[in-house]
Amino acid sequence: MSNILLNADSYKASHFLQYPQNTSTVSSYIESRGGLFEATLFFGLQAFIKQTLLKPFNQADIDEADELLTAHGVPFNRAGWQYILDNYNGFLPLEIQAVPEGSVVATHKVLVQVQNTDANCAWLTSYIETALLRAVWYPTTVATVSYQCKQVIARYLAATADSMDGLLFKLHDFGARGASSEETAALGGMAHLVNFMGSDTVNAIVAARRYYQEPMAGFSIPAAEHSTITSWGRDGEKDAYANMLKQFGGEGKLVAVVSDSYDLWNAIDNLWGDELRDAVINSGGTLVIRPDSGDPVQIVSTTIEKLMAKFGYSVNSKGYKVLPACVRVIQGDGICLATIEAILVEMQQRELSADNIAFGMGGELLQKVNRDTQKFAMKASAACVNGDWRDVYKDPITDSGKRSKRGRLALIRTEDGQVATVREDELAGRENVLRVVYRNGELLVNECFAEIRARVTA
Repeated sequence: MSNILLNADSYKASHFLQYPQNTSTVSSYIESRGGLFEATLFFGLQAFIKQTLLKPFNQADIDEADELLTAHGVPFNRAGWQYILDNYNGFLPLEIQAVPEGSVVATHKVLVQVQNTDANCAWLTSYIETALLRAVWYPTTVATVSYQCKQVIARYLAATADSMDGLLFKLHDFGARGASSEETAALGGMAHLVNFMGSDTVNAIVAARRYYQEPMAGFSIPAAEHSTITSWGRDGEKDAYANMLKQFGGEGKLVAVVSDSYDLWNAIDNLWGDELRDAVINSGGTLVIRPDSGDPVQIVSTTIEKLMAKFGYSVNSKGYKVLPACVRVIQGDGICLATIEAILVEMQQRELSADNIAFGMGGELLQKVNRDTQKFAMKASAACVNGDWRDVYKDPITDSGKRSKRGRLALIRTEDGQVATVREDELAGRENVLRVVYRNGELLVNECFAEIRARVTA
């Protein structure tokens, strides 16, 4: 699936015949037109450029597209693609501008702008929409969901904990198996790691290395699943737990053990909290208990309270109870933005510090998002016809929310520190936040993951 000529919606193939005669340039932009959140965390464009736009197409790609699209029932612009191959060696004659990755930008603001650089390829700007928009909306939306979760967790840590030190490991990515593809897991998992440093999505670690020069973007710990516990048999549950401590315990080490395969309360009260209590305390590390069923809002607080009854607790400077360092809880079942906050509200009401809990998020993080979560769209806003620039826009009377922007665009910072979209010809010396990141097969901005993370937290 690496032929860029076929990485488009079918109707795009006919658009080269639909523009006014003597159209030399088309300029389009991408924005979030609203959605669940009031701002988005922009991320993922550099990965797309490296993965797709820095790899030229060849003659075989043209031949394949010609045969397939013609048989499919749409016209094929063979002369146009041949021109690009002959004159640009298969690299796309486009210029892409974008806000710096890691920027948190209010909705309804331009995030990306793209236009053709060769007057013979005005049709190309719109042709790339399918691939480019998908490359932007998905990782940006996942990064935004993860960012919003971080804001909620940070708020409750600030209210109920003495330190924010553990924030970066409070939300762990459990989503790889629930993602629609390996690429989805890689891009979405990498987007999450812009905000946090905990992940079980190995594809995300690989992607951060390949596309953002990050040696190690995230970390994990040894952890049990139900099969590794239940394979010991119900009568062997204690032995299964003891084996986890033996194999993975030790000074400064962490190990997570799912503990609800049979009876969570028995596991806490009698196995962990009685028969294995001394082993847990003396291990020198931290046992992370994982419930995996029931109502997460009630289960988490009750689990913590039961562990406190067995292992004790301290009261921090803000008046909230904290488990001893040898034991913590992670909740990975039923976790989304809403349940994270609901759990933390319940914990706060029971005077339990957010220090006691970490979360694992799966399908809600990597899969339960779509283009409409933040209402992403790419629209043409200007075209040069017969040497004159004209505004290109839509303004449907039936849905004003789909009204598009006009003209070649720029993004500026306002006096109050916010950003605003303006026409490029109205910059009047002001700095354009949009940067040229790609032109004619060349990557012009190559940022590392650390730079993007720093921008998020600035």
